[in-house]
Amino acid sequence: MGKGNDVNRVVVIGLGRFGSSLAMELVRSGFEVLGIDRDPKLVQRYADELTHAAVADTTDAEAMTQLDVPEFERAVVGIGTDMEASILTTSLLSDFGIPSIWAKAVSRQHRRILERVGAHHVVLPEYDMGERVAHLVTGRMLDYIEFEDDYALVKTTAPDEVRGKPLGETQIRNKYGVTVVGIKRPGSGFTYATTETVVHPHDILVVAGRRDQVEKFADLPSSPR
Repeated sequence: MGKGNDVNRVVVIGLGRFGSSLAMELVRSGFEVLGIDRDPKLVQRYADELTHAAVADTTDAEAMTQLDVPEFERAVVGIGTDMEASILTTSLLSDFGIPSIWAKAVSRQHRRILERVGAHHVVLPEYDMGERVAHLVTGRMLDYIEFEDDYALVKTTAPDEVRGKPLGETQIRNKYGVTVVGIKRPGSGFTYATTETVVHPHDILVVAGRRDQVEKFADLPSSPR
């Protein structure tokens, strides 16, 4: 079976807290999931929940080939405590030529190594979540997502400065370097924002820009009305 036929299959390596919850969510979303772990107890625990589950040394090319891992379009390396196994497994998946490799890192140094050995996407769940919650706790942000290259998307209440006038007149982009991409009125869903959109006191804005710029915008005064 070639890779082109396997877009709905994902192999998840490492069935600890991160890997297992991700694998279960993928199954709920309609994907076929092969879960692999060195620990027979973990494999047994999730065997009935996943499409397939296997005990294997994921740094062993022969063992992985026997499980048809090279035929997968997508792979997730969720190994947490064994950094060496995480790096060697990611490198092996890269050698297999898997088009989309996601890997979990436990530190920024670990992330850099994973990227060098072939991971296309690296996540730092504990770090990313801690940073995100810190933003939400300390400001008016209702949600916060940071991407690469210092780019962020935030959901925030409308500051006083932009209320009661069309967005085009507020000069938000010139003043703060951010773009309002969406707006939500109480009782209705999100819609795209235009230069003619007038911001009301209880509106929620989705704003994009550099991290420092969106943080500065989200910290502008906003009085409840």
